[in-house]
Amino acid sequence: MSALQIAQDAANINPGLAAIGYGLAAIGPGIGVGLIFSSVISGTARQPEARGVLLGLAWTTFAIVEVLALIGFVVYFIATAA
Repeated sequence: MSALQIAQDAANINPGLAAIGYGLAAIGPGIGVGLIFSSVISGTARQPEARGVLLGLAWTTFAIVEVLALIGFVVYFIATAA
């Protein structure tokens, strides 16, 4: 059995199951974004002069966390297209 055949067999899953899997996978980035910005609010309340640095870090980490959600979205479409 070739690697291509193994990949095609792995992609053949129920579309409903793929939607549930993506929904569960989206919970992680949702929690991560909430934690990121709650930390920025807390840090700004404690040290207001660090607001600019904290916001810069927050937007960078927000982008990284959202990429995880987008990867899950792409994998969902790959799984349902097969």
